[in-house]
Amino acid sequence: MEIQGRIKVIDETKTYGSNGFRKREVVVTTEEQYPQHILVEFVQDKTDLLNTYQVGQLVKISINLRGREWVNPQGETKYFNSIQGWRIENLEAQANAENMPPVPPIEAFEPAEDFSEEDHDDLPF
Repeated sequence: MEIQGRIKVIDETKTYGSNGFRKREVVVTTEEQYPQHILVEFVQDKTDLLNTYQVGQLVKISINLRGREWVNPQGETKYFNSIQGWRIENLEAQANAENMPPVPPIEAFEPAEDFSEEDHDDLPF
């Protein structure tokens, strides 16, 4: 699954427990009629994926939905969901690249042969 939107918040990496579990959260606001503010968590080595991103950037995040069951001390069963990111892409860089005209292959250009100092000064003005 994927979520697309603008980064609203990027949290710092937090470490939990004695085993060094790392988690970093990002909030993405979707760009639709009724924008949604979606919290996505990146864990362990995936926390580093957010290092090059900033608030306001348009991104696409590949996610997995996670669910878990927990029984509280009173014996009641509770269920929790989380959204876990595993890849993030900058959509603004792709949009800018799509607006650029294509570059012809190098074979389309003729090499400059026998270029001498006098050749470059033949402008009519």
